[in-house]
Amino acid sequence: MSEEIKNQLETSDVENTDDVLVVKNLKKYFPIKKNIFGKGTKFVKAVDGVSFSIKRGTTMGLVGESGCGKSTTGRTILRLQDKTEGEVLINGVDIFSLSKEELRKKRPEIQIIFQDPFSSLSPRLPVGEIIGEAVREHGIVPEEEFDDYITRIMKACGLQEYHKDRYPHEFSGGQRQRICIARALALNPEFIVCDEPVSALDVSIQAQIINLLRSLQKEFNLTYLFISHDLSVVEHISDTVGVMYLGNMVEYAETEELFKEPLHPYTKALFSAIPVPDPNYKMDRIILEGSIPSPANPPKGCKFHTRCSECMEKCKYVDPEYREVKPGRYCACHLYNTDEMNKEVDKKMEEAKKAEAEASK
Repeated sequence: MSEEIKNQLETSDVENTDDVLVVKNLKKYFPIKKNIFGKGTKFVKAVDGVSFSIKRGTTMGLVGESGCGKSTTGRTILRLQDKTEGEVLINGVDIFSLSKEELRKKRPEIQIIFQDPFSSLSPRLPVGEIIGEAVREHGIVPEEEFDDYITRIMKACGLQEYHKDRYPHEFSGGQRQRICIARALALNPEFIVCDEPVSALDVSIQAQIINLLRSLQKEFNLTYLFISHDLSVVEHISDTVGVMYLGNMVEYAETEELFKEPLHPYTKALFSAIPVPDPNYKMDRIILEGSIPSPANPPKGCKFHTRCSECMEKCKYVDPEYREVKPGRYCACHLYNTDEMNKEVDKKMEEAKKAEAEASK
């Protein structure tokens, strides 16, 4: 390990050593137009300044509409793709500062469970080899203990020893997802990104997989980033929840607090769509008008103002600050500005209006 990485471990600025993951102002832009020199001139801002942290042994849920940047956030955190800007600290080490060899040694600690359990499994390898391939590559256990180790991992995930010689197409969707979980677990990770791991499964099987993930978390002290569209699943498994909209985090809080009293208008609209298993219950749906703006050309000011029922004039010109509005509650909305902040926002709004007027002349 290089001296630079050793220094990071010794002098890390992580405020809480219990945090397995700390993400600071993470950005990931994809170029959609380039100049003659191959440099990007127009970008899709898939992730646009996201910050959060996850404590060891807990689960953070990440929710939002399709295209808001949830999966891109998860993949960028694992360095499956390069960042544009920001920091990702795993146990105090910036993962983007690691060399290829250092990253290879770090890989077993950080794993991912993909959404589609079939396409993420090689159809040409038996299950035992799928689970054990990376174990052998990274030397997790001595060769003489290899078979027994794979068997123990499979049984921990609800699979039997005789499943080793079978191929992925011989299993049901739920069993395939158990294989994916076993493959991740076999490397003895600390942090796992669960990228919509139950969305492709039947409801009854979803419950089994969620319960499996929770039991494995307790047994192996795992830390999860759980990405999902299903708010009821997120409420069940998560300790904290972050809500994303168009590449930005708009609200973050402990699960119980967030579901009890959502603050951001977008979070309120999302939660109003959760179905209630009572035919006599009258749902008070908040219908969002219009469609999600293009991340390649987001609106000025607050990105949500074009669909927000509580939109104010300042929302059209000034982007709200993502900050702690209550103890443990983070939100990006002008509704919760202090008087001092409102004065500063009004000043910025007048400057933006003036600039807009001059540009239109």
